[in-house]
Amino acid sequence: MSYLLRVVLPDRPGMLGAVATALGRAGADILSLDVVERGPDGAVDDLLVTLPPGGLADTLITTAQSVPGVVVESLRPYYGGSDLHRDLELVEQLAAHPVAGLKLLVDGLPGVFRAAWAVLVAPGPTVLEASPGAPDLERLAMPWLPLPSGRRLDPRDSWAPEHWRALGMELLAAPVGRPDRAVLLGRTGGPRFRDSELLRLVHLAGIAATVSAAEALA
Repeated sequence: MSYLLRVVLPDRPGMLGAVATALGRAGADILSLDVVERGPDGAVDDLLVTLPPGGLADTLITTAQSVPGVVVESLRPYYGGSDLHRDLELVEQLAAHPVAGLKLLVDGLPGVFRAAWAVLVAPGPTVLEASPGAPDLERLAMPWLPLPSGRRLDPRDSWAPEHWRALGMELLAAPVGRPDRAVLLGRTGGPRFRDSELLRLVHLAGIAATVSAAEALA
């Protein structure tokens, strides 16, 4: 079973190595590591780990936090596998296939952000593109459109389906080329989206809009 473990590490040399060593002793295998954010409080890292059969997920939390100063921000099962699309890989795909840029953006974002789904929407609402596993949003009012800039959305607001709150849904949205077209990204069960992730989403959405518009004019 694979899990996504988000940890906050103090800004001291050797902290990540200490966490990796502790997890290894507990029988966990680290498949990949992503640095989500660095700031005055330290580094926020995502570790994709597996446990042997019969291993208890709670041991990942207690083991990581046995390293002094380490805080586990979230732990959730992960079903996306270890071959994940990352920012640079998605940019390369957009550059190579600009005609399909918006579709590639929507399909690639869940892998980049380890989220559940992504959709490209316009007022109406109209779903222009949707990733595999995306919910049906055709009848869902979206009062936050048009969207002048990227932002977090609160699933507790009246427009959001009630069951999203029970799922612990985290939401990000960013305009794609213009305010009346936006990509909505959903992550089930957390962890919460960080400021650095919002900036990355805005950047990727802008690149997709640029390459697809350039191709349309060619």
